[in-house]
Amino acid sequence: MKLYKYIIRQYIGTFIFTFVIAIFILLMQFLWQWVEDFIGKGLEISVMAKLLFYTSVTFVPMALPLAILLSSLMCFGNMGEYYELVAMKASGISVWKVMRPLLYFSIVMSVMAFFFSNNVLPYANLKMSSMLYDVSRKKMTLEIPEGVFYRGIDKYVIRVGKKGDDGKSLYEVMIYDHTADKGNTTVIVADSGYMAMTPSQREMIFTLYDGYNYSEVVDDKEYRNRRPFQKMSFKRQIITFDMSQFDLGHTDEDAFKSHQNMMNIKQLNYSIDSLYNIYMRDKERFKENSFRRYQNMNSGLGAFTGFDDRSQRRMGDAVVDDTIETFRWPLVSNFKGVVGKTVIDMAVSATNNIRDNVVMNRKDFERRDLNIRKHQQVLHTKFTLSVACLLFFFIGAPLGAIIRKGGLGMPVVVSVVFFVIYYVISITSERVALSGDMPVFLGTWLSSIVLFPIGFFLTFKATTDSALLDMESWKKVFSRKKVGDVGSKNNL
Repeated sequence: MKLYKYIIRQYIGTFIFTFVIAIFILLMQFLWQWVEDFIGKGLEISVMAKLLFYTSVTFVPMALPLAILLSSLMCFGNMGEYYELVAMKASGISVWKVMRPLLYFSIVMSVMAFFFSNNVLPYANLKMSSMLYDVSRKKMTLEIPEGVFYRGIDKYVIRVGKKGDDGKSLYEVMIYDHTADKGNTTVIVADSGYMAMTPSQREMIFTLYDGYNYSEVVDDKEYRNRRPFQKMSFKRQIITFDMSQFDLGHTDEDAFKSHQNMMNIKQLNYSIDSLYNIYMRDKERFKENSFRRYQNMNSGLGAFTGFDDRSQRRMGDAVVDDTIETFRWPLVSNFKGVVGKTVIDMAVSATNNIRDNVVMNRKDFERRDLNIRKHQQVLHTKFTLSVACLLFFFIGAPLGAIIRKGGLGMPVVVSVVFFVIYYVISITSERVALSGDMPVFLGTWLSSIVLFPIGFFLTFKATTDSALLDMESWKKVFSRKKVGDVGSKNNL
């Protein structure tokens, strides 16, 4: 019992450390990807903290298996490097018994991972997606540069020739007012000014000095010929700009709830069933409507030409031994000039309409089928996370016992290699499954199927004291071969 407590204590510390490191690395990658949408928008610390928290939660399905793999490998590698495993084996304790407490811990983590992916992850995805959408739509903070026409404020274009050292004093100010939606008809020019925010931070106040207001009179009937305008001078003028457009909006989260990543297993099953039933119903309707559309085309041509179905069938019986082309032309050959051309144009137009309808509906059915596949993929992913935790334990623990190297050197390299293999297989197979070239079940579980025999093989080798990756053993093998080769040459 004391031995189990010692092993669990060593393992949990390593597990927490590797899990935090994995989350941190994934979070840095996320920030690097979205840094352009965050810079210059004046986001509050609380907003960024919430966004990073929910984003970190969404990275748990990727970080948790990696942490279990790395911590298992490091824990058993340390025990092997410092001959603790050798002492345990000498005391009659097998590797399998040493793995038993960590196996129980991994099973508990797998169960927790399932409940996490089914209950917590959809909520975190919903929060993160809505916040990212709001942040991406938020405007940059008000920062008017010198000598540039600034268009950050709706319906205004502002140009400042120079700004004072305090950042609020303005010189050579020009403001184009587009609030009337009539173009550049109103212009304000001032020698100097001062800008300041109201205490509520909801409005920006420009106080302008020594300037003119220019307004073109566009209501005059002779406006385009005479180009009349009004000019008014002022000593001091105050302009107020609404800053609510720079606030971070809050999108209704209900708009994102229909996405498959925001659903639990019960909601996914219901959605898949509903989508599939609607898909099959519309497919049958399309078949019936296509047949009716073909009949309407024939009846329309028959009504225009005067040939009913019976006459067409008689004509078809008369040329039954000829090709399809000779069957079509007797009907057209009965009409000359404009009438014949009209018949051909009607047939071509009707055929093109049917073809366009078929192409449009085919794309729509492909889109629906892809949507159903995405829902099925997310449903299977709820279970693959739990299985991946167990698989990586059965890879990391025996591999650490075989390698007998602890620390962050060899274990990190080996863990990254296995995780990259798992991740590449998962991404590739899931994309192939979404394209329809592979069943969704197989595409989602293929990475686990590939790693299962590897974990079984490594566990078998570790429990049977195999020197599979012991460098000293391999050196002895190669040295024996060299000695044997030299001896055979001497005998010759």
